[in-house]
Amino acid sequence: MEKGIVGRAVRNRVLENRVCSSESVSGSRDVWSCTDAEASSADHLVIMVHGILGSAKDWKFAAEQFARSFPIKCSERNMSKLTLDGVDVMGDRLAKEVLEVIQRKPNLQKISFVAHSVGGLVARYVIGKLYRPPKTENLEDSMAAGEDLRGTIGGLEAMNFITVATPHLNNDEGKPPLLKRMIQDSMIFILLEPNTFMQVGIIRTFKRRVVYSNVGYDHIVGWRTSSIRRNSDLPKHCKASGTEQHDLTDDSSSDKLEEELVTGLSTVSWEKVDVSFHTCRQRFAAHSVIQVKDHVLHREGADVIEHMIDHFHL
Repeated sequence: MEKGIVGRAVRNRVLENRVCSSESVSGSRDVWSCTDAEASSADHLVIMVHGILGSAKDWKFAAEQFARSFPIKCSERNMSKLTLDGVDVMGDRLAKEVLEVIQRKPNLQKISFVAHSVGGLVARYVIGKLYRPPKTENLEDSMAAGEDLRGTIGGLEAMNFITVATPHLNNDEGKPPLLKRMIQDSMIFILLEPNTFMQVGIIRTFKRRVVYSNVGYDHIVGWRTSSIRRNSDLPKHCKASGTEQHDLTDDSSSDKLEEELVTGLSTVSWEKVDVSFHTCRQRFAAHSVIQVKDHVLHREGADVIEHMIDHFHL
């Protein structure tokens, strides 16, 4: 586990109280590069997905920073009350939106996702919808030969899958939870490898998978669910008020399901970046600060966006 992560290299600036540990193994419009020539030749598309009751402008600050190097698409098909329609309905809309962008930009070769809150679940659903298995006549022979069998997302090479304060372990009430079906249901997604969880196999398609999580003061999405950890797995050296501390037990079906989700998602490696705003003025708005939802009020989260860019897999 790394400590004291360095921010933008050219500034040699430490993220101080923003990022305390890391584990490894624009409005309703597109935000493209600053010149037409750069925009037309860019080959790496970054899809930004907002959270519940949000809009494309929630990612405005981050999109403007990313757009210095990448063409950006801030999702605008699931804004405001449309986010109440459910992850699957939202995912179907976003999948169509992403394909439309890909069709408009023939030079694209790579794709990455950066998603906040529930938007991370929508992004997970979308990559299942857009996943294309590798072209091979004999899967077993290809695997034995060590060939790259990750497949593509919408025909593009999958690079970074980043979620920010996303409730990866939350459950639906009163019906078979979608998160469980996203892992297990072979009718929805294509099984890449025998005897492995379906959705995890697709997440493995990405060369880099990262979860950014608030250590405390996030009263919407807790540290454990956003960082895909059991309570006993939470790092002890990162301490902040407002941190959730609920033990996983076998006393309820909810706990059993949560354990199943942790186990399934942990089948692949994740970089886990824990963020603390406990000394910041806007710490009680940590869920929005970590995204810089408002470029003035939530400016204290800018270091998190810089950290994403500094470590982005090109």
